Amino acid sequence: MSTYQLGIDVAKAKLDCALRSPDGKLRHKVVVNSLDGFEALKVWWEKQGANGLHVCMEATGIYWEAVAEFLAALEYVTVSVVNPAQIKAFGASRMVRTKTDKADAKLIAEFCAERCPQRWQPPPPAGQTLRAMVLRLESLHIMHTQECNRQAVVRPVVKDSVDKHLQWLDQEIAAISKAIRDHIDNDPSLRDKRRLLDSIPGVGERTIAVLLAFMADTQRFGNARQAVAFAGLDPRQHESGSSVKAKPRMSKVGHAFLRKMLYMPAMVAAYRTQWGAIFRRRLEASGKPPMLIIGAMMRKIIHVAFGVLKSEKPFDPTLHGA
Repeated sequence: MSTYQLGIDVAKAKLDCALRSPDGKLRHKVVVNSLDGFEALKVWWEKQGANGLHVCMEATGIYWEAVAEFLAALEYVTVSVVNPAQIKAFGASRMVRTKTDKADAKLIAEFCAERCPQRWQPPPPAGQTLRAMVLRLESLHIMHTQECNRQAVVRPVVKDSVDKHLQWLDQEIAAISKAIRDHIDNDPSLRDKRRLLDSIPGVGERTIAVLLAFMADTQRFGNARQAVAFAGLDPRQHESGSSVKAKPRMSKVGHAFLRKMLYMPAMVAAYRTQWGAIFRRRLEASGKPPMLIIGAMMRKIIHVAFGVLKSEKPFDPTLHGA
């Protein structure tokens, strides 16, 4: 069976597609980013004789999710969803100078043919629902902070509007928070995993919901290091010869929202819990600066959370010197 590669550059309204045949030839098509467009795309590649298909796209925003789920349901289609940084680096390695949607789709198809990225597995419905609610809650908190900042400097003519919006945001935040709790309560798997994560000192309700939304399925990660890399918390080394030896830094090549949500739990764990204080003092004794310690604590929380979920055993303080 011949294997074709389909690179898709995803936008809100359209999908730019590049179909690469086994002989390296490319054909292009643009369809709307909707169910009708997905069906039209399927008819098109079937006419081209693509009886074995590997589809690749970037994980940018949420616009890719619908087409990825549609394609993953087809038996003869393999779907890969990759970090946009991989495509950018691949383009730089080929010295690509053109940046258009059509060119991006071609580049993704070539990346798929050369690198054969791993298959993407759609998350279970319960996980998708939880992730949507967690991201919505974060949006509401951002809007609430923005309106609070405006409240102190706003002109009297619009102050009432800001106050009413803040009241509405308070109600919505409370409603979404309750919906998240109810959703986890009503799902046996999520409920059991919440109990495990709740055993980790320093990890609160909101952080648990985020971890469940992005890390509940431990099968998607081969080990804890891969989970750390998914959040972009893995260290990046920069050394060259005998003269260049920069300090290791957080790579940040991963999920920015997950990193953001781990900052405050890391602060609490490092300064308000026994096991975190032991970890912090050990790094302080090695001369590590405060911000590096917080980054290491964020990484440590991922390791611990992955461990309790993978082993299905509650947090054991004796394993961390407590």
